[in-house]
Amino acid sequence: MNCTRRIFTAGLALSGVLGLDTAMAQGKSEGKGQGNDKGKGKGKGKANHHDGAKLIGAKIKTKGKHVIDKRGPDTVSLDVTDGKIAGMHVKHDTKGELQVKKYKTKKKMAQADSGFHYASFIQVQNTYLGTTYIGYSYYDDYGDEYIYWFPYDMILNGDTGAVEYLAA
Repeated sequence: MNCTRRIFTAGLALSGVLGLDTAMAQGKSEGKGQGNDKGKGKGKGKANHHDGAKLIGAKIKTKGKHVIDKRGPDTVSLDVTDGKIAGMHVKHDTKGELQVKKYKTKKKMAQADSGFHYASFIQVQNTYLGTTYIGYSYYDDYGDEYIYWFPYDMILNGDTGAVEYLAA
């Protein structure tokens, strides 16, 4: 009887802690205090990492402006000069040009094919070891951040104007 009471009490306490943790996590993901002001809560949404090198592909050899992604009303394009990326532009259908931020990091933030892979299953030929990655990011209407990552050697100006990326 005494053992059953202890197990019941411990289970009740554990379920309360898990319930509190779940409620706090939901409060953070729903953006407490944001209300319905879409896009005004910059930095409150989630970060979406994309392999920009895969998206640009063979277009890197052609000089000019290349569209690499279209997300709803946002069109993402890259300026290519002499086989290197000179900059990224994001144009919203109604708002015009969106602000683009430049990041740098030593970690590989995006895989060539989306999904989770253990390090032991990634081929060495597909990795840039000791390379700095440059990411161009923008925020959509809902406050989500989209970051397109490229190896340092694909960028014309390297890390000029880039700030260190700190994953949240």
